[in-house]
Amino acid sequence: MATTALIVGAGSGLSASLARLFAQEGFKVALAARQVDKLKILSQEIGAVSFAADATKLDDVNRLFRDVEQILGVPTVVVYNPSWRVRGAFVDLSPADVAKTLEITAYGGFLVAQAAAKRQLELGEGAIFFTGASASVKGYAQSAPFAMGKFALRGLAQSIARELAPQNIHVAHFVIDGGIRSHSRVEPEEKPDSLLDPDAIAQTYLHILRQPRSAWTWEVELRPWVETF
Repeated sequence: MATTALIVGAGSGLSASLARLFAQEGFKVALAARQVDKLKILSQEIGAVSFAADATKLDDVNRLFRDVEQILGVPTVVVYNPSWRVRGAFVDLSPADVAKTLEITAYGGFLVAQAAAKRQLELGEGAIFFTGASASVKGYAQSAPFAMGKFALRGLAQSIARELAPQNIHVAHFVIDGGIRSHSRVEPEEKPDSLLDPDAIAQTYLHILRQPRSAWTWEVELRPWVETF
């Protein structure tokens, strides 16, 4: 398989860990975000190429894939990472905020996956990965929009995994069930490893990517020991 990886919704945290790991493993890495200024340091660090794109806009997505293909080659690994969260009492939710949540969390995933699948089908191989959350399988109180978006993204992943696996495209959905460690979010000393390490999550993405086709995983759940399920 060729080694071009595209991470949509790139930034700090998990997407940065994925970018670094892919680069270490010899992938050419493309990073896409609405604001590329935040990607400058990471791109320089790992030799990635950054692209400005809004994943909810069809023209942006089509242009993104054309540009990536021209500069780095067809992305044979595509990771969809964006999401948007709105919280509040159900009766107080703004319909506009709900629509934005669904657009970013789910509809953008459809646009990116469709663009990726069209190219990977021509190649006869590829992988499309979606980053989910606790809300992918559990609808929490006062979090209806996020649950709607993440449930939709999971349904998309399951549907196209069944459709595209026979055509040698590995689709997988990752339920990230818990908080992710960052510079601004650290676990208390009395609860070591109570937050997910983004580098450890990235290792799981790589493991799933390298699975033999005879034993593919379409979904995996990752959580620290403090989480109930």
